[in-house]
Amino acid sequence: MLSLALIVFAVDQITKLLVVAMLHTNSAAIIPSLNFTLGYNKGAAFGILDAASGWQRWFFIAIAIIISLIIILWSKKLTPRDKWEQVALGLVLGGAWGNLLDRIRLSYVVDFIDFYIGTWHWYTFNVADIAICIGAALLAVYGLRKP
Repeated sequence: MLSLALIVFAVDQITKLLVVAMLHTNSAAIIPSLNFTLGYNKGAAFGILDAASGWQRWFFIAIAIIISLIIILWSKKLTPRDKWEQVALGLVLGGAWGNLLDRIRLSYVVDFIDFYIGTWHWYTFNVADIAICIGAALLAVYGLRKP
Protein backbone atom coordinates (compact mmCIF):
# COMPACT_ATOMS: atom_id res chain seq x y z
CA MET A 1 0.00 0.00 0.00
CA LEU A 2 2.73 2.46 0.91
CA SER A 3 4.77 1.63 -2.18
CA LEU A 4 1.74 2.32 -4.42
CA ALA A 5 1.14 5.59 -2.55
CA LEU A 6 4.76 6.61 -3.15
CA ILE A 7 4.50 5.75 -6.86
CA VAL A 8 1.31 7.80 -7.24
CA PHE A 9 2.92 10.66 -5.32
CA ALA A 10 6.04 10.57 -7.52
CA VAL A 11 4.11 10.38 -10.81
CA ASP A 12 1.87 13.25 -9.68
CA GLN A 13 4.78 15.48 -8.72
CA ILE A 14 6.84 14.67 -11.83
CA THR A 15 3.93 15.38 -14.17
CA LYS A 16 3.23 18.68 -12.41
CA LEU A 17 6.88 19.73 -12.62
CA LEU A 18 7.05 18.82 -16.31
CA VAL A 19 3.86 20.65 -17.19
CA VAL A 20 4.88 23.80 -15.30
CA ALA A 21 8.34 23.74 -16.92
CA MET A 22 7.21 22.93 -20.46
CA LEU A 23 3.84 24.62 -20.85
CA HIS A 24 4.94 28.09 -21.86
CA THR A 25 1.51 29.05 -23.10
CA ASN A 26 -1.50 28.45 -20.93
CA SER A 27 -2.83 25.52 -22.98
CA ALA A 28 -1.62 22.76 -25.29
CA ALA A 29 -3.84 20.40 -27.28
CA ILE A 30 -2.91 16.77 -26.62
CA ILE A 31 -5.61 14.79 -28.42
CA PRO A 32 -9.18 15.68 -29.38
CA SER A 33 -11.13 16.44 -26.18
CA LEU A 34 -7.97 16.68 -24.06
CA ASN A 35 -5.75 19.69 -23.44
CA PHE A 36 -3.06 20.40 -20.92
CA THR A 37 -4.14 23.71 -19.42
CA LEU A 38 -2.14 25.04 -16.49
CA GLY A 39 -4.27 25.97 -13.50
CA TYR A 40 -3.62 26.85 -9.89
CA ASN A 41 -6.35 25.78 -7.48
CA LYS A 42 -6.36 27.31 -3.99
CA GLY A 43 -9.60 25.52 -3.20
CA ALA A 44 -10.76 21.93 -3.28
CA ALA A 45 -12.48 19.83 -5.93
CA PHE A 46 -14.42 21.87 -8.48
CA GLY A 47 -12.81 25.06 -7.19
CA ILE A 48 -14.74 24.96 -3.90
CA LEU A 49 -13.42 27.74 -1.61
CA ASP A 50 -10.96 28.90 -4.29
CA ALA A 51 -11.84 32.54 -3.65
CA ALA A 52 -11.60 32.34 0.16
CA SER A 53 -9.14 34.62 1.94
CA GLY A 54 -6.36 32.05 2.49
CA TRP A 55 -7.56 30.10 5.51
CA GLN A 56 -8.61 27.26 3.18
CA ARG A 57 -4.96 26.37 2.54
CA TRP A 58 -4.46 25.41 6.20
CA PHE A 59 -7.85 23.74 6.37
CA PHE A 60 -7.06 21.48 3.39
CA ILE A 61 -3.56 20.76 4.73
CA ALA A 62 -5.10 19.64 8.04
CA ILE A 63 -7.73 17.52 6.27
CA ALA A 64 -5.05 15.82 4.12
CA ILE A 65 -2.91 15.03 7.15
CA ILE A 66 -5.87 13.63 9.10
CA ILE A 67 -6.99 11.51 6.13
CA SER A 68 -3.43 10.25 5.65
CA LEU A 69 -3.23 9.16 9.29
CA ILE A 70 -6.64 7.45 9.08
CA ILE A 71 -5.59 5.59 5.92
CA ILE A 72 -2.31 4.44 7.46
CA LEU A 73 -4.10 3.19 10.60
CA TRP A 74 -6.81 1.56 8.46
CA SER A 75 -4.21 -0.23 6.32
CA LYS A 76 -2.54 -1.72 9.39
CA LYS A 77 -5.77 -3.62 10.15
CA LEU A 78 -5.94 -5.22 6.70
CA THR A 79 -4.92 -8.76 5.87
CA PRO A 80 -3.18 -9.97 2.69
CA ARG A 81 -6.63 -11.03 1.42
CA ASP A 82 -7.69 -7.37 1.37
CA LYS A 83 -5.42 -6.55 -1.58
CA TRP A 84 -7.98 -4.44 -3.48
CA GLU A 85 -8.71 -2.41 -0.38
CA GLN A 86 -4.97 -1.89 0.03
CA VAL A 87 -4.73 -0.76 -3.62
CA ALA A 88 -7.62 1.66 -3.11
CA LEU A 89 -6.06 3.10 0.05
CA GLY A 90 -2.68 3.42 -1.68
CA LEU A 91 -4.26 5.39 -4.53
CA VAL A 92 -6.08 7.74 -2.16
CA LEU A 93 -3.03 8.18 0.06
CA GLY A 94 -0.65 8.90 -2.83
CA GLY A 95 -3.08 11.41 -4.32
CA ALA A 96 -3.60 13.10 -0.97
CA TRP A 97 0.18 13.40 -0.51
CA GLY A 98 0.62 14.86 -3.99
CA ASN A 99 -1.90 17.62 -3.44
CA LEU A 100 -0.72 18.11 0.15
CA LEU A 101 2.85 18.83 -0.95
CA ASP A 102 1.56 21.39 -3.46
CA ARG A 103 -0.43 23.17 -0.76
CA ILE A 104 2.51 23.20 1.66
CA ARG A 105 5.09 24.22 -0.94
CA LEU A 106 3.08 26.51 -3.23
CA SER A 107 -0.15 27.36 -1.32
CA TYR A 108 -2.17 25.98 -4.24
CA VAL A 109 -2.55 22.74 -6.20
CA VAL A 110 -1.22 22.55 -9.76
CA ASP A 111 -3.90 21.25 -12.13
CA PHE A 112 -3.40 20.67 -15.84
CA ILE A 113 -5.63 17.96 -17.32
CA ASP A 114 -8.45 19.67 -19.23
CA PHE A 115 -11.06 17.22 -20.53
CA TYR A 116 -13.79 18.62 -22.74
CA ILE A 117 -16.56 17.72 -25.17
CA GLY A 118 -17.38 20.41 -27.69
CA THR A 119 -17.39 23.65 -25.71
CA TRP A 120 -18.13 21.97 -22.36
CA HIS A 121 -15.02 21.66 -20.16
CA TRP A 122 -14.76 19.61 -16.99
CA TYR A 123 -12.83 21.19 -14.11
CA THR A 124 -9.07 20.99 -14.64
CA PHE A 125 -7.47 18.22 -12.56
CA ASN A 126 -4.20 16.30 -12.04
CA VAL A 127 -2.81 12.80 -11.52
CA ALA A 128 -3.41 12.99 -7.74
CA ASP A 129 -7.09 13.76 -8.34
CA ILE A 130 -7.40 10.78 -10.70
CA ALA A 131 -5.82 8.46 -8.12
CA ILE A 132 -8.09 9.76 -5.34
CA CYS A 133 -11.21 9.27 -7.47
CA ILE A 134 -10.25 5.76 -8.57
CA GLY A 135 -9.28 4.82 -5.02
CA ALA A 136 -12.52 6.19 -3.59
CA ALA A 137 -14.55 4.33 -6.23
CA LEU A 138 -12.71 1.08 -5.43
CA LEU A 139 -13.36 1.62 -1.71
CA ALA A 140 -17.05 2.17 -2.42
CA VAL A 141 -17.29 -0.99 -4.54
CA TYR A 142 -15.27 -2.97 -2.02
CA GLY A 143 -17.42 -1.67 0.83
CA LEU A 144 -20.60 -2.69 -0.94
CA ARG A 145 -19.31 -6.18 -1.66
CA LYS A 146 -17.71 -6.84 1.71
CA PRO A 147 -19.92 -8.80 4.10
